[in-house]
Amino acid sequence: MPNQNAFLRRLFWLKCFFLLVICQAVCSPPGDPITCTSANRNCTISNSYGVFPDRAVCRAANVVYPTTEEELVAAVAEATAGRRKMKAVTRFSHTIPKLVCPDGQDGVLISTKYLNRTLEVDASAMTMKVESGVSLRQVIGEAARAGLALPYAPYWWGLTVGGMLGTGAHGSSLWGNGSSVHDHVVEIRIVSPGAAPEGYAKVRTLDNTDPDFNAAKVSLGVLGVISQITLKLEPMFKRSITYVTKNDSDLGDQVVAFGKQHEFADITWYPSQQKALYRVDDRVSSNISGNGLNDFIGFRSTLSLTLAVIRTTEELQESTGDTNGKCNSGNVVTSTLAIKANGLTNNGIVFTGYPVIGYQNRLQASGTCLDSLEDLHATACAWDPRVKGEFFHQTTFSIGLSAAKSLIRDVQMLVNLQPKALCGLELYNGILMRYVKASAAYLGKQEDALDFDITYYRSKDPLQPRLYEDVLEEVEQLALFKYGALPHWGKNRNLAFDGAIRKYKNAGEFLKVKQAYDPLGLFSSEWTDQVLGLKGGVSIVRDGCALEGLCVCSEDVHCAPKKGYYCRPGKIYKDARVCTRLSSP
Repeated sequence: MPNQNAFLRRLFWLKCFFLLVICQAVCSPPGDPITCTSANRNCTISNSYGVFPDRAVCRAANVVYPTTEEELVAAVAEATAGRRKMKAVTRFSHTIPKLVCPDGQDGVLISTKYLNRTLEVDASAMTMKVESGVSLRQVIGEAARAGLALPYAPYWWGLTVGGMLGTGAHGSSLWGNGSSVHDHVVEIRIVSPGAAPEGYAKVRTLDNTDPDFNAAKVSLGVLGVISQITLKLEPMFKRSITYVTKNDSDLGDQVVAFGKQHEFADITWYPSQQKALYRVDDRVSSNISGNGLNDFIGFRSTLSLTLAVIRTTEELQESTGDTNGKCNSGNVVTSTLAIKANGLTNNGIVFTGYPVIGYQNRLQASGTCLDSLEDLHATACAWDPRVKGEFFHQTTFSIGLSAAKSLIRDVQMLVNLQPKALCGLELYNGILMRYVKASAAYLGKQEDALDFDITYYRSKDPLQPRLYEDVLEEVEQLALFKYGALPHWGKNRNLAFDGAIRKYKNAGEFLKVKQAYDPLGLFSSEWTDQVLGLKGGVSIVRDGCALEGLCVCSEDVHCAPKKGYYCRPGKIYKDARVCTRLSSP
């Protein structure tokens, strides 16, 4: 009785998402990414998802928690004198790759957890000076109290300012200075290793008159520890947001013009449903009434039981090859989000219709699952590794606007060949497409670009292939290799970074600054040396490596031949090498 089974699956998911949307509570705060066996010694470091792309365990001898710049300088000096490796670590640690992982087990972790103060807000100059551990949420709130606003920012407010600069985090806009946070920074103070006469640590203050500024704005953490940042703000303003759903048949034709037409535009693409959700988002006069609020549903606290049911269902769909079930579930997710306006409300309580108009500080970002009272993990952020919840890969890249139409067309061709292959993306709200402007930062965007943010199922078993493994791998390789896309430094699987440094025209200038600031490479690691092209590539070649994006397959054993997945060319991009399910080799 397939129709009845489909109805029951849909009813089940509706119940799950009723719980997800309605049963919100105060959640358990995220765990500290650093754990130590005793008194800040013998430590391990992870990210907020609980695992790095290669599933390695990263160790360090100890962690220090400076509370002032003086203590930060002392920590860097002590480690430098002992020639010990160092890594700056934020309290949230949302970076997926191993940027926080020092080499060996004798390294030092320097946490910015308590460097979390706003130092100065200058309303007349419209600037804000903060310590690097200040969160985006704090920046937004402090600015608003002074009648100011950060014009562009990531949508998730659980990031620190230092972390955003380290990885090039951004929102969505082609207007003004663009959506990258680092392009709204006017001054950076950074603590790096020094020579003995300098006390083994050196503090530099950089601004746009200093050529090193463009290296420090996106640093990957290899220049030292950022101590303080001064941001350029704007007077507070209002925005008007309306979501419009359209067929995706002309998405490629519309995508560039749409980004130029609306200041805060983005597009959420549901390729298997052949739909695109356009965010029509612009500034409006502050005289227009409205006190809208953004509390995105995916960033709210959720009952752990609900998360476990949803994850178990997806695991079952994967293990049984239930493609129809994934498509039905994806439809429920996207329909629920549409009904709830993605978490927008017109007055902070209820959604009554578009447009949603409100002040910038209430609409630009969200993340209420970070609100913290200990409750034995009864509720959590959806990806909290302490509960059974989301466990996923992220493939995130920026492609030049001139090539965006061609990539979209290629993905649509894949969907035409395999209509249900990308249903799994819609379980994670599709492909988020954001606009990013070219930056002067050496490791920033090289041209005006469209950022594709793709989240999808990851098995707890690294040797277990996914449904339609080959299609997503082909999308990934199309973007990175055919169209030369740039990887997001804070996301992605290993293969996205292989050879990526060659795509940055000022990479050599960045490496010169790195050598000057840290000649001993104490803030570098094997991982960052590989990413920067200084020590081989980032691929890890072993049996099953392509399943986790640790390599591009070249042999069948890099896939899962015993489970019917073999290394084969792509369907439309023949240079791709993907793990394809076959009945026989």
